[in-house]
Amino acid sequence: MDKFESIRAFTQVVESGGFAAAARKIGLSRSAVNKLVINLEDDLQTQLLHRTTRQVSTTAAGRAFYQRCISILADLEEAELALSRLQQEPRGTLRVNAPMTFGVLHLGPLLVDFMAQYPDLQIELSLNDRFIDPIDEGFDVTVRIAPTPGATGLIAHPLAPCPMVICAAPSYLEQRGTPTQPSHLTDHACLHYGHHAQDNSWTLTDGGQGQTVVPVQGPICCNNGEVLTQAALAGLGIVLMPRFIVEDALQRGQLQPILTNFCPPGSQIYALYPVNRHLSVKVKVLIEFLQQRLALGRLSSPA
Repeated sequence: MDKFESIRAFTQVVESGGFAAAARKIGLSRSAVNKLVINLEDDLQTQLLHRTTRQVSTTAAGRAFYQRCISILADLEEAELALSRLQQEPRGTLRVNAPMTFGVLHLGPLLVDFMAQYPDLQIELSLNDRFIDPIDEGFDVTVRIAPTPGATGLIAHPLAPCPMVICAAPSYLEQRGTPTQPSHLTDHACLHYGHHAQDNSWTLTDGGQGQTVVPVQGPICCNNGEVLTQAALAGLGIVLMPRFIVEDALQRGQLQPILTNFCPPGSQIYALYPVNRHLSVKVKVLIEFLQQRLALGRLSSPA
């Protein structure tokens, strides 16, 4: 038996003065309301109502129980209202993880604006360039940049395109020459993003006609885009980078795009979060905010 449903039926009978009137207000049949009250009396082993053909009135026990019931129902309604507000108004702590460079250049400034809109939220932002499983490490949202996220047990929500570009410093190109075919990269110093110097390769598309996988090697590999960009600016080699990292250097002429007819496959910026039937409102509003603001940004702008 649903005791709260029976309590609601009982209080409505008392307040309405009869079963028929209570049934109309609750939206049940008269017999259903009567059954709920009878079940409640059986459960309590106490008669709550005097019933006659003309009227219904409370017993002494029923009057005392009614006073307690309206207090209980008021507390329940207040709790439901508070939960509803919590679901509608984002509050509490929101733990976010993102790559270092993207976090510094873009996500950090965006979160400042986000917190101005949602002052009841507290942000815990962690930046690093290794993959973080939000389930294992307790993050509400993880932002990643990848062609495909490939994470089990997570929702991957695309936020914005993230174009890639191959570029090098003019000083490097003057000294070593400018490659015009992907195969030429094997004769150049390539600054690779990753953890290991062995078995590195870049995948390039040939004007939509197909893909070419080119093995590359160079004096440095690193899992941080800013470090590789600084190395490229110093003339140490060629980099394949998300455009948002090298955009300023491209605009200033400090880096020069090359192999523009052989574009690297584009990546996406994703928000990863655990599969959950009831997505929390704080995660929902953050994803909506980032998707809207990143769409207005210049991550996909050409040089």
